[in-house]
Amino acid sequence: MAPGENILVIDDEVEVGSFFRRLLQRKGFKVSLAHTGGEAMRLIDTINFAVALIDLKLPDTNGLILLQYLKNNQPDCEAIIMTGYSTTRTAVKAIQLGAFDYIEKPFEDITEIEDLICKALDYGHRTTDKISGRPEWGTTAEKVGFIVGKTPKMIRLATIADKIAKKNINVLIRGETGTGKEILARFIHAGSPRHQQAFVPINCGALPENLLESELFGHEKGSFTGASYMRRGIFEIANNGSLFLDEIGEANPSIQVKLLRVLETGEFVRVGGEKPVKSDVRIIAATNVNLEKAVREKLFREDLFYRLDVVRLELPPLRERKEDIPMLVNHFITNFNAKAHRAPQVSPEAMLILQDHNWPGNIRELVNIVDQAVALCDGNMILPTHLPERIRQSASNSYTTAPPTTTGNRWPGLEGQSILETLEKMTQENGWAQKLNKDNVIRAYRLTTQIKDKLLNRMQELSIPGPLPPSLEEVEVETITRTLAYYDGNITTAARSLGIGRNTLYRKIKEYGIDIK
Repeated sequence: MAPGENILVIDDEVEVGSFFRRLLQRKGFKVSLAHTGGEAMRLIDTINFAVALIDLKLPDTNGLILLQYLKNNQPDCEAIIMTGYSTTRTAVKAIQLGAFDYIEKPFEDITEIEDLICKALDYGHRTTDKISGRPEWGTTAEKVGFIVGKTPKMIRLATIADKIAKKNINVLIRGETGTGKEILARFIHAGSPRHQQAFVPINCGALPENLLESELFGHEKGSFTGASYMRRGIFEIANNGSLFLDEIGEANPSIQVKLLRVLETGEFVRVGGEKPVKSDVRIIAATNVNLEKAVREKLFREDLFYRLDVVRLELPPLRERKEDIPMLVNHFITNFNAKAHRAPQVSPEAMLILQDHNWPGNIRELVNIVDQAVALCDGNMILPTHLPERIRQSASNSYTTAPPTTTGNRWPGLEGQSILETLEKMTQENGWAQKLNKDNVIRAYRLTTQIKDKLLNRMQELSIPGPLPPSLEEVEVETITRTLAYYDGNITTAARSLGIGRNTLYRKIKEYGIDIK
């Protein structure tokens, strides 16, 4: 911890405030105490705090309101929520609103409190000082193949999931089919204290009703026809680990009752058995249906829903994170390369087509398309012709041959000019480029590459020598520089995308004097 910084403690219990004052002042911190929401707001208005510890329940307000007030006025201050066990759901909501973490009362481990405050301070410093670097969950995500990407919604989801992973609470994952719910569940398990134990996935909608109970709880020898031996169920196999219940909305009513009993008592009985079996399992459930609606329609038990829905994480569909498609595509090509011993690159034209598609099947559909394209590609470059016709057709419907504009069908400010005059003005002025939005700039890039190809072809027709091709060194420098910039300086990901080893990339960076920003 860095002494001398201001820490705010908001709690209506005088003893709690006195405890934190003694604990933190001994370490050199300046501690301010507030016993009501009004006192806390006045302190927030007058003193800059590095960390605030906020009790959820106060006599004149609640901790969530104070958290929002703090974040609105001091966004760089990290908040730690103090909560009783019965308000865990609210504490998790606080994390979703921007709290750094939460800790449960009564405080049993002072070291845990000190470590949490220290982590909050460190995180705040890294954020305030804008020190770029790998997020804490980066290694865990890479280990399980969870490609978070650059979309703010996904980064926020991964950050929340990483914090939740360390708590021994159930998680419900919502998302469309193919968005990667099981990968997110594996990420949560890998970041939890149970990571060395089993992660057991089961699809509740893929098993016949008469086998699901046996799969979950096991069966005794002779309990039904074909049961020639005692068999452990999923709950026994996953003991002390994590159980992933995919498509939980497809579980039949009788299984829902039995699941509820296990969650309430930590015990179950094998099919045909009489003796209860204890099991300590963390449940991570997933669904692509609206469980609240299923509860209203009496298709899903309300009490089971609230047992599972302690923390809810929403996975966005791929159409809402299209900027992550290049990173996902390169990851899938690398995986294919591990089997096929070759890693083709994706041409800009093909990548733009992939980014333009709406992806109703989400990441699962993207995986299939990439695998198909790699299989069809005979060279070292995936071209639009290697993509299915329906994918190319969706792109051609989106793009026209007319120049991209912000309004109408002409480049802004260049109406009525010849092609050469238009191109000359475009190279001299940047104003038109600044007027392009996210969609139009992609169209503009696509069209400029087509123009370049057509001009080179015309030069060949006229027997005019084209520009001197760049040297191998120039190509390597530009490619490495652009790849590093694309992946924000991440050496591991850049090397994987380039199809070379990390040591080779480091050597080339040093050899060419490339600046890593």
